[in-house]
Amino acid sequence: MKITFMGAGSTVFSKNVLGDTMLCDPFHDVEIALYDIDADRLEESYLLICAMNQSINQGRAKVTKYLGVENRKDALRNANFVVDAIQVGLYDPCTIIDFEIPKKYGLRQTIADTLGIGGIMRGMRTIHVLKDFARDMEEVCPNAWFLNYTNPMAILSGYMQRYTGVKTVGLCHSVQVCVPSLLKKLDMPYTVEDTISKIAGINHMAWLLEITDKQGNDLYPEIRRLAKLKNETEKHKDMVRFDYIDKFGYYCTESSEHNAEYNPFYIKAGRDDLIEKFNIPLDEYPRRCIKQINNWQAQKEELMAGGNVEHVRSREYASYIMEAIVTNTPYKIGGNVLNNGLISNLPAEACVEVPCLVDANGVTPTYVGELPLQLAAMNSSNIYPQLLTIEAAHTGSKEALYQAAMMDPHTGAQLSTDEIVSLCNELIEAHTNAGYPVF
Repeated sequence: MKITFMGAGSTVFSKNVLGDTMLCDPFHDVEIALYDIDADRLEESYLLICAMNQSINQGRAKVTKYLGVENRKDALRNANFVVDAIQVGLYDPCTIIDFEIPKKYGLRQTIADTLGIGGIMRGMRTIHVLKDFARDMEEVCPNAWFLNYTNPMAILSGYMQRYTGVKTVGLCHSVQVCVPSLLKKLDMPYTVEDTISKIAGINHMAWLLEITDKQGNDLYPEIRRLAKLKNETEKHKDMVRFDYIDKFGYYCTESSEHNAEYNPFYIKAGRDDLIEKFNIPLDEYPRRCIKQINNWQAQKEELMAGGNVEHVRSREYASYIMEAIVTNTPYKIGGNVLNNGLISNLPAEACVEVPCLVDANGVTPTYVGELPLQLAAMNSSNIYPQLLTIEAAHTGSKEALYQAAMMDPHTGAQLSTDEIVSLCNELIEAHTNAGYPVF
């Protein structure tokens, strides 16, 4: 059994996923191939994974490392599972470009990795790389499952599912944390084990459609009351999503700092009162990047802890998916898959996030039916820019890229069509000059 980790320089995440896997009985003797294009980060991850292999797995796994594009096929060869956690262009230069150039046009962002002009450009330059991944996988590991963790999730997973022969599922931890975090924030006397819930929609905007206690009592009336009261009486970090509950009737999976930029409602030119009212952290992702970079050395030393690297299995889906496929033990996830009628009032070609059953047959999504109309409308406002971005990346059409940005709810609400074309052209040039082309 072989697992290839693409973007292994994402050390903390590779530790979690691969540590989880080593703790599973079928994977004690697994071959782990670490791949990255950054020699220093690859070496750090290699040392950490080797140390963890000794600490929690008696050294039974075989850990290898592969640096650079010239070694990518060897990293992928005969893999059964490929975990994707790459970040094309990193914070410097590409995230800086995605934030600073839009600011010149008065366009402010919080995260810019999923939608908005930043998410669109991130999707374009990442698909540029994924095309090569897909060609290599089709040649050297055609039966492998591609477990995509990289954002923008729906754009990247949707591209792989529609335009390559690679078996792909997109994974995000926001589904797992949605219910427990909501119950905790509202101080409700339930744990996730006390409830039954249903979540479906699109990545980062999948909706908590139903939530009951084990006796079947609907918890949403009390959730709606408490969420409205909290927004009216205190400042907190989840005010946008609690406003969703008030205005649209439902909670969604990803954080308020993300959802603040997925619509035209909260970040508006000249409306700093809304930024204050909803406690929106503009430029949040660059701050996180800078903090992570500054703290990395101390974090690395803490992780290594003198060579004794411990690990407790996390809630990330990857190891559970691999275990379910190998052992034919069914496991339920929230996965990102092609819609094809699963959510009947969203486009068939959309990448949607729905409950899926995983077993030896792979990942089998379940039928959801219609979303409440207002939720389908919110999802659709994000889906069409996603589809246009995929079209731009697949065909090389600048016009489709311009149209993706025009249809993006936040960008379109702030800028004229001519301004959007100019912004896109400036971003295309900047990323190309930085060595990370989008076409």
